[in-house]
Amino acid sequence: MTGPTDLAALVWREAATGALPGVTFQPFVDATALAEAEQRLGRGLPTQLAALLLETNGVVGAYAKDVVWSLDRILEQNLQFWAPDTFPGLYMPFDPLLFFGDNGGGDQFAFVLTPERPDIFVWDHETDSRLWAARELEDYLQRSLASGGDWWW
Repeated sequence: MTGPTDLAALVWREAATGALPGVTFQPFVDATALAEAEQRLGRGLPTQLAALLLETNGVVGAYAKDVVWSLDRILEQNLQFWAPDTFPGLYMPFDPLLFFGDNGGGDQFAFVLTPERPDIFVWDHETDSRLWAARELEDYLQRSLASGGDWWW
């Protein structure tokens, strides 16, 4: 696979740049790597996230915050959080969530996989609360990149 070649294919980069002109992007993920990651996860990635990763393998906002992680980090973090012996009895289950980014202060953003929905939630690592943060990925990018702060939700 070569990368996105027409302007219509660059919607995620445009959305991010519109919110923060200085945002940086990583090289795109190819479809084979995406399929392999989904196989290792044992479930598909949300459609919006998969489309973004095919344009850029991560979005880095102000202060080098990983607004959207690389595919490797998404895979690593979720496999760790889903492992039954990682946090026994410490937190509510993470199985319904797919983490994909953070605020630089320990809180992480996730799609809800069960039941599947486009909303983005934030997991507060200190309280184990899961709070609604954005209605879908583009809303998340706009709000998180434009805010310049840790607590925009």
